[in-house]
Amino acid sequence: MSVLDALRVPEELSAREPAEQRGPGRDRDSVRLLVSRGTAVSHHAFRALPGLLRAGDLLIVNTSPTLAAAVDGLIGTERVVVHFSTLGDDGRWAVELREPDERGTTRARASGPGVVTLKGGAALVLEEPLDPAGTRLWWARVPGTDVPALLARYGRPIRYSYTRKDQPPAAYQTVFALPQPGGLGSAEMPSAGRPFTARLVAELVSRGVQFAPVTLHTGVASAEAHEPPYPERFEVPAASARLINAAKAGGGRIIAVGTTGVRAVESAAGPDGVVRPAAGWTDLVVTPERGVRVVDGLLTGLHEPEASHLLMLEAIAGKPALERSYAQAVRGLYLWHEFGDSHLILPNEGCDSMNCSGNVW
Repeated sequence: MSVLDALRVPEELSAREPAEQRGPGRDRDSVRLLVSRGTAVSHHAFRALPGLLRAGDLLIVNTSPTLAAAVDGLIGTERVVVHFSTLGDDGRWAVELREPDERGTTRARASGPGVVTLKGGAALVLEEPLDPAGTRLWWARVPGTDVPALLARYGRPIRYSYTRKDQPPAAYQTVFALPQPGGLGSAEMPSAGRPFTARLVAELVSRGVQFAPVTLHTGVASAEAHEPPYPERFEVPAASARLINAAKAGGGRIIAVGTTGVRAVESAAGPDGVVRPAAGWTDLVVTPERGVRVVDGLLTGLHEPEASHLLMLEAIAGKPALERSYAQAVRGLYLWHEFGDSHLILPNEGCDSMNCSGNVW
């Protein structure tokens, strides 16, 4: 049961389009920032972030680009939409089959072994479920086809029912996204980094805030069941490991931009809290029982009360802080989901005029 099981988020608080379509831009007043330190909550515009951090702090950012991971297909004459999720070591892809809902989005669909004819004519062969206990995700092959090239030509970003319309691929990229070997990327946007712009990054750097890039390619989330994340590809480069360890040793706060950043860096940390270079697969699920070894804070979006990510937030912030901040987010009419507002969780060090300004509730 979620720590926020009793919380209900009104449907009208779903962000239905990107911030730049609601107002001036990604890092302007179009994106709001809820800040929590323990049970103290304050309210800001996202552009106020540089004044909420301090020299020596370090932000962990995910460089994974977002793929155009949704492709139309046919099973016989039945229309389906294939969501490409994760490339396995054996060349197969984990995929989810969904059905069009006539609103431009999709709904869950039962799947089994078979062949899907993808747009452009390629054949996708469903071989076996990713998890023997479930049938949502399947391992599949696309013989003779370069899947990233197919996605680039025929795919579109995955879109869920709370959004108003399809958006161009650029709307799903963060300023931190970098081209990846083999054209790999994330099935769903590492959205915590979306409100950043090059201008805001430059201002943070000028104030002495550091950045440590990591990579974690996110798979397809369970829109209906909110399953825990399954294994995902990640990398923590040696240079980033050194930056994180040095910042921590120097008293800086380590703040992950997104739950993906937490998952990557905590997967690379030993029991001693030292981060070491690492690459491969992580099946880590951060819970209050497991706790965190590296990160002191988290900048993230607002997650649905049923989402498994909330276990990670509880591990970082604590249950009372999480309950209060989410109640205030609903009361303050913050917007949810990947195009919505942001939540900055900082250590409860006491407030001063530098880092606790804003409207405090």
